[in-house]
Amino acid sequence: MVSDLPTLCPVCGGPGPAAFGIWDGLGYWRCDTCQARGLNPAHHPDPATEKAEYDRHENRVDDPGYRRFLSRLADPLLARLAPGSQGLDYGCGPGPALAYMLREAGLEMALYDPVYHPDTAPLQARHDFVTCSEVAEHFHDPAREFDRMGALLRPGGWLAVMTCFQTDDARFGDWQYRKDPTHVVFYRAETMAHIAAARGWSCIFPRKDVALMQVPGS
Repeated sequence: MVSDLPTLCPVCGGPGPAAFGIWDGLGYWRCDTCQARGLNPAHHPDPATEKAEYDRHENRVDDPGYRRFLSRLADPLLARLAPGSQGLDYGCGPGPALAYMLREAGLEMALYDPVYHPDTAPLQARHDFVTCSEVAEHFHDPAREFDRMGALLRPGGWLAVMTCFQTDDARFGDWQYRKDPTHVVFYRAETMAHIAAARGWSCIFPRKDVALMQVPGS
């Protein structure tokens, strides 16, 4: 399993991620630079496996519980945006409930998802904000994806990320979040702060498992 380790951390590019452990026959790495944990690349799921798992999700905008869940990201983001701001829901999935909620609040929303909304036109534009809700844990190349999302922002724009932060190594093996076969990288608050600092962005944590990063203004 040691031979399956990435040579560089996929999140921060730091050298020599260490072996973290083996659970359910799968090897995991840890990075002592940015504090990320992740699945060894040799065990990443293929696109067909990923889509089959995504198709099982039922994330409906008319579900009050799901709306409350998404409000953990939506509410603090809305508090920082001007009326009519234009954003992109990055990795919106088949039912873009978050984008719908933000449209209800008077914002303009574009959609992108490599599986369900593959039109890349929104990736050619700049946006006031980008949302990435329950998506970052699926990234096979997180550093590239964060660079891409940052490049989509106008000066002063916000990147709003929600993912379940990993906090307890002793419980990692039994952690339900780990057991989703499409979850390949796991972040801590320290990881998000490192991602932001490495790019010259600010970073705050207004709610549990939510990071709001802002790129510099003009």
